[in-house]
Amino acid sequence: MAALYFLANSLNYLVAGTGNRSEIAIGYFTKWGDGGVDLLPLGRLVKSQVCAIARELGVPEPIVDRAPSAGLWPGQKDEDEMGFTYAELERYLDDGPQGVAPAVAMKIERLVRASEHKRALPSVPDFA
Repeated sequence: MAALYFLANSLNYLVAGTGNRSEIAIGYFTKWGDGGVDLLPLGRLVKSQVCAIARELGVPEPIVDRAPSAGLWPGQKDEDEMGFTYAELERYLDDGPQGVAPAVAMKIERLVRASEHKRALPSVPDFA
């Protein structure tokens, strides 16, 4: 991110990220890595909407249909790591906890709580 910001600052650009509503909700991003951006143009879209836009833009199907992966190790898949599917997460985000099985809702809510710090500005001590 330091290299991206160096380049962006030298060209008077902003750094755009690829995070979407699904990933942002549960903190499925690195705080000062792929989450350290100036704007998130896909930030209000769930994963299925991002895929629909990709298809509309003509992104090749093998890319759109590829299982989502952060690419952290060979064979790594987002859904395996999260413990639920993006479809379940989307149902939870759209319909609330009643939209998914109770065990899935608990996993999602645990990730939301554990990643709250990723969606907040840094704390500033009050010396007053």
